[in-house]
Amino acid sequence: MLYRAHALRLTRLAYVMLGDRGLAEDIVREAFAGLRRRSVRLSDTAQAVFYLRTSVLSNCRTVLRRSSAARALTLVDIGEGPMSVVAAAEAAALGGAERRALMSAIRRLPARQREALVLRFCLDEPEAEIARLMRIRPGTVRSATYRALAALGRLLAATP
Repeated sequence: MLYRAHALRLTRLAYVMLGDRGLAEDIVREAFAGLRRRSVRLSDTAQAVFYLRTSVLSNCRTVLRRSSAARALTLVDIGEGPMSVVAAAEAAALGGAERRALMSAIRRLPARQREALVLRFCLDEPEAEIARLMRIRPGTVRSATYRALAALGRLLAATP
């Protein structure tokens, strides 16, 4: 069943982008409802999953654009709690203060760089899939990721 196989991962994507679990669940439900409306045209499972990821990302962008919180995005730290996607070793390596500094730095990244990092390192998506989801070229994914990591390094180095 498509929902069972992908709903949690899609909810994690929306949750990391928005910081609101209820809103993330709503976005995922809407994506599945949209898929159901298009089920005749999307009979291929791979295309259906791509549609769902694209829909979730697009709806997250829309929410962020429309909300006044878009300027002060609260990217949540999902290293703890039931929605954890951070490996235990990574979570143990980052102390509370370091984790807060990292999340603060990620919040200050431009949207494209933030999306590329979330897709690559939180959801472990391959570069080609990130390019498809973000509707950009693979080279742009590489440069956005490179720039985001460089910016994170600078931001974290400047943090006392």
